Amino acid sequence: MVAADLSRIAFELPPEERLEMARRLVESVVAPVPLNDAVTEGIRRLEDMATGRVEGLTEAQYRAALG
Repeated sequence: MVAADLSRIAFELPPEERLEMARRLVESVVAPVPLNDAVTEGIRRLEDMATGRVEGLTEAQYRAALG
């Protein structure tokens, strides 16, 4: 099986399973030591957005929050 085949199969997974797979793949390449708390929290927040657990800001809301 080649990377293209694996990618095709991975894209058929539910979002939560794709996020878990992505996390494991990235950690296997760039994070040989445990992630610090800030990075772990950032990943959790990205997952919340990607899975719809929380709703992000619109561009207008973001710009308004900047002041």
